[in-house]
Amino acid sequence: MATTEVAVIGTGWCGGIRAETLAKSALVDALHICEIRPERLEEVRALTNPASATLDYQDIVSNPAISVVYISTTPEQTHYPIARDCLKAGKHVLLEKPIALEFWEADELIVLSKANKVKFTIGYSQRFNPKIAYAKKSIAEGKLGKVVNVMVSRHLSRNLGKKIANRVKLSPAAMESTHDLDFVFWLLEPAKPVKIYSQGAYGYMKDLNGSYDCMWSTVTMDDGTLVVIGGGWNLPPSYPNYCGTWIEITGTEGALILDDTARDHWLNTVSEGTQYPMSTMPGEHVDYVFAGQMGPETIHFLEAVLMDRPAMVDPAHARLVMEAYSAADLSAETGEPVSLPLSNYSIAQLADLKAAE
Repeated sequence: MATTEVAVIGTGWCGGIRAETLAKSALVDALHICEIRPERLEEVRALTNPASATLDYQDIVSNPAISVVYISTTPEQTHYPIARDCLKAGKHVLLEKPIALEFWEADELIVLSKANKVKFTIGYSQRFNPKIAYAKKSIAEGKLGKVVNVMVSRHLSRNLGKKIANRVKLSPAAMESTHDLDFVFWLLEPAKPVKIYSQGAYGYMKDLNGSYDCMWSTVTMDDGTLVVIGGGWNLPPSYPNYCGTWIEITGTEGALILDDTARDHWLNTVSEGTQYPMSTMPGEHVDYVFAGQMGPETIHFLEAVLMDRPAMVDPAHARLVMEAYSAADLSAETGEPVSLPLSNYSIAQLADLKAAE
């Protein structure tokens, strides 16, 4: 039986979760890790006992024994070049969102994966949230009838928002609502988005990187379904990695309400005050189990490679999500609805906005 050698490039928060998950899996014969910070590399080396640990991702690219690579690097500008090099080397790739910062980058990555006949997917972990999976099943089984409206409200603590926003100038729509755009479009398939109107409000985050504190986007689907998605990152800094989400799905035959605010498990201590364990978006290790989405997602992709099954997220879908949050950014800036797919004029407007920044 062929051995399976796997690598994680970028072992910060999310990459660390993936590395620990893979290190515990019997499906992995050898784990390799890459991290540009020597001190973090040593931390993860101690946690995972990898076959190799390097500061240079080209060591991963040039190693022919490694067949599967998880790319969890920041800042987000690094996604395209590292994914490109891994796909060119014939490796299967799971890339954290966003798929890219430019449309041509996303297109090239998709073309490379097809040309080299390797699996390529994007880390939209919310699809592995049991509540979201239940929503998908309920809609597919017709329990709600025809879906009429979907509303998602997702908010992060400002400590986490500050960590994310300081890396790169991307909006709450691009960095947080991207998850919700992904799974809502997935829930509503085969419907496609045709128009987006978005507004943003400034507050705490503006002085950090010029970003909105929150954005609300109204999306019209081609079958008439109405989608409203709100995302923000300015909750008080009490519990640092807190994420609270509320979802409402209404249809002609029923409604589904999903409370993902973690209010059903909270810890209050004298030294730390109120905490919401297991409330982070990617999840966290809890002794011998994993609470959250990223652990199962990590193993799912490896199984998809080994069993030659489709990965959960098609990269073409991730590009559609990229178009949607780009349209939301443009709409919030211009105050006008934006049609999808993006026209050449809209793409030119987005280029002008980036140049102005």
